[in-house]
Amino acid sequence: MGLLKTPNHHLSARAWLTVFVTGLLCLVATLANGAENLKGVALIVGQSAYEHIATLPNPANDARDMAKMLTDLGFDARSVTDRDAAKLKRDLERFVEDAEGADVAFIYYSGHGIEAGGENYLVPVDADMSSLKDADNALVPISAVMEELKKTVPVTIMLLDACRTNPFPPDAELRRAPTASASPIGAGGLEPVRGAKALGSAPATENLGTVVGFAAEPGRPALDGAAGENSPYAAALLRHLAAMKGTEFGSVMRMVTEEVYLDTKARQRPWVNESLRRLLYFGVAPPEPAGDDGLITGERRQLLLTIADLPDPKRSQVELASQQDGVPLDALYGVLRALGTEKIPEDPTDLEKLLDAQAERLKKMLSERDALSTDDPEIKRLVASADKAIGQGAIVTAHKFLDEAVSRVEQTRGAVDQAEELVRQKRLADAAIYA
Repeated sequence: MGLLKTPNHHLSARAWLTVFVTGLLCLVATLANGAENLKGVALIVGQSAYEHIATLPNPANDARDMAKMLTDLGFDARSVTDRDAAKLKRDLERFVEDAEGADVAFIYYSGHGIEAGGENYLVPVDADMSSLKDADNALVPISAVMEELKKTVPVTIMLLDACRTNPFPPDAELRRAPTASASPIGAGGLEPVRGAKALGSAPATENLGTVVGFAAEPGRPALDGAAGENSPYAAALLRHLAAMKGTEFGSVMRMVTEEVYLDTKARQRPWVNESLRRLLYFGVAPPEPAGDDGLITGERRQLLLTIADLPDPKRSQVELASQQDGVPLDALYGVLRALGTEKIPEDPTDLEKLLDAQAERLKKMLSERDALSTDDPEIKRLVASADKAIGQGAIVTAHKFLDEAVSRVEQTRGAVDQAEELVRQKRLADAAIYA
């Protein structure tokens, strides 16, 4: 089972923005006043086969993979897919009951979600236009579930991979009950969940707070990913969970945020709404990648943390330079990190010049990679690893692979020259014997 630690001190507002624990997972934990095993329960919901609105290809995949991951981490996890309104409400009611007495309650939802009148709704697979006339019964309000869990569970974590485009007509309106006033449906995605208080205002109770992670920023739709794969948000969670071995949640979740940002070419960034009052640490994780993949993943994670500290104006300049110079966004960020963040100019004009120069440097690296064409299996492996590293922005690691490949080429060339000289000498000897 996992290990969650909660040092006994409050966070500043800035600190918690980094403690983006969109929840992840954790269950067995240690409190500051002594170690004790924590019980973690999880409910994973994947909604793909919608009957009357746009179907989604990947939520079922997301739910399956997230359920396996959470189970491997020690959660008492239950996964359900394609639930209509009655079944989804029953699932959540059962989960609230099962969570009573637990220390960590975790919900992951992948599917359609909408916002109207200050409430976020999960959309069951049997939803249609008539559902909007009695939303509290035909859809599933999120706030009620959160309130019930907060009564009995110290830490409640909900990840909503549901900020997908509104599946109903743009002018559709929603009524919480048939006689209630109508509210327009948000055009983008979900909004901050009601009830999460600003840091420092939470009462000093046994409840350590709640975390609600969104796959995209408020009001922005999230992407579903290529059919048959995972959403960008689920893929980032699955990829970086292993980094949680002894690493504070905030750092890992910043990795998740920037992974989605890069993976979607700056079109999507996750967001969190929280009221936690303690730092959380995850202690046990799946095995880390090894070999070339381990080197690439390690540098990738450091790159993501570097990007997380860059202000939006600088991000915008890097994104623009990537487009104008025709170089991969990940790789351009990687070149900047290899250069050193302390050398990134504050002046926009100087930064523009630096980015142009680094883009040219990156192009030369790509040319060097392309020039290393050979039948040697080891050189092929090194070039393939360098190519993957460049794509991941792991520029230092890419240089290492390319240097090894060049060295191998030089060694091989020397061996070939020596072999050719021996053949020449043998032919001369043979010719002398023949003569």
